[in-house]
Amino acid sequence: MKAQILIVEDEPAIAQVLADNLEGEGWAVEIAPDGTTATHRWRELNPDLVVLDVMLPRLNGLEVCRRLRAEGFTTPVLFLSAKGQPEDRVEGLQVGGDDYLGKPFHLPEFLLRVHNLLRRREETRAAPAYGFAGHRVDFRAWIAYLRDGRKEALGEREMAIFRLLAERAGEVVSRDEILDRVWGQEVFPSSRTIDNFVVRLRRLFEPDPARPVHFHTVWGVGYRFTPQPETRAEENPALATKENL
Repeated sequence: MKAQILIVEDEPAIAQVLADNLEGEGWAVEIAPDGTTATHRWRELNPDLVVLDVMLPRLNGLEVCRRLRAEGFTTPVLFLSAKGQPEDRVEGLQVGGDDYLGKPFHLPEFLLRVHNLLRRREETRAAPAYGFAGHRVDFRAWIAYLRDGRKEALGEREMAIFRLLAERAGEVVSRDEILDRVWGQEVFPSSRTIDNFVVRLRRLFEPDPARPVHFHTVWGVGYRFTPQPETRAEENPALATKENL
């Protein structure tokens, strides 16, 4: 079955070039010319990927992503924007984007990023669920069932980072390895980008996010995930005071 990609772009010429190249790779493509139309088509199609321009008429791309993430949609989002400063990229990631590409860009790089996002989505869909400390993470549905009864949707980056840390439970995973496994060859401002996603995981899964017992920072290196910690942070003041980002 072909992957379905929704392109949200208000410049018809750019949208058509992207569509032609994506269709040439064998994917099904639909175009939405503005943010309001995009929200409707996203809900109706539930596509495999959304290529989302930031500066759009009627509703900007950041707000489109923020609203659909709040509704529980976990579709990977590749932002496209002429605003390519580090702070712009960080804002795109914070609202739920999975990748951010500044305009102008080279088509081979764009297609590589699309390939990577779709590949990671398929890998995540094929993975089993993972349970720890009363929580359960469904990799197929991208849903976290929390021990307090809440259900929270996870974005692709959050899911990919969680999966990597869970696979290496008890080991220290460096920021460089996380960037390589989760982002591949994609370029981001710095390895500190990862920290925003770990903060989100802590808010979901930690009893006290400020004193984590599962997602530990190993300063100067990376992170360590402990599913069932033997020593809680509140019992280890040195650990507790160093876990904050």
